[in-house]
Amino acid sequence: MKTKDTFKLIIAIAVCELAGVIGSVFTTPSIAGWYAGIVKPALNPPAWVFGPVWVTLYALMGIAAFLVWKRGLERRDVRIALSIFLGQLVLNTLWSIIFFGLHSPGGALIEIVLLWLAILATIIAFAKISPPAGGPAAWLLVPYMLWVSFAAYLNYAIWVLN
Repeated sequence: MKTKDTFKLIIAIAVCELAGVIGSVFTTPSIAGWYAGIVKPALNPPAWVFGPVWVTLYALMGIAAFLVWKRGLERRDVRIALSIFLGQLVLNTLWSIIFFGLHSPGGALIEIVLLWLAILATIIAFAKISPPAGGPAAWLLVPYMLWVSFAAYLNYAIWVLN
């Protein structure tokens, strides 16, 4: 890989991981406090699972963004796809702020639906830019979509139970 591409890959992953760090600023204080005291559904994983899962998902998101970015920012479709990607990354961070920071499962539930739609739009945009077979960049986002789908279930269940 060229040095320029290595730099782009590092930047893409770092930006995604930074979104996770920002979200964790709101998440971490609530884990032992507010979140520990609310009723959670039976399928709720232990708290320690979330950190490693999100670090991995943010890395995959960064690699996906890199694969699209590598196609060239001079391309309009690349700029649009990366804009959609950045939009979903902002929504991702906002979910942590709404759910954990504001202690609002109802507000977070509305927001996670928007996040899910933004991830779907990102997958579609990435698939068009990063072929073959539907685009490796798009496929790298599938675990993220699945996890956010599971998180939406958890969010809904927590909202109903509390």
